[in-house]
Amino acid sequence: MNSNTHLIQFLQHEMAISSAEIEVLLRHPEQDSAPLPMILWQYGLVTIQQLTQIFDWQEAQI
Repeated sequence: MNSNTHLIQFLQHEMAISSAEIEVLLRHPEQDSAPLPMILWQYGLVTIQQLTQIFDWQEAQI
């Protein structure tokens, strides 16, 4: 699995982001120029605390 797949699984299981919400975001043109967590935050789907948690999780995966 690639890192995006792991990230999506993390978002669904730990952050309770629905598959539908993720699919919509993946279709947005911003997705090519901005990281998915930032788009989630911009659209109000995660709080700043959750955004920090996502980035901490991503850092731990490296």
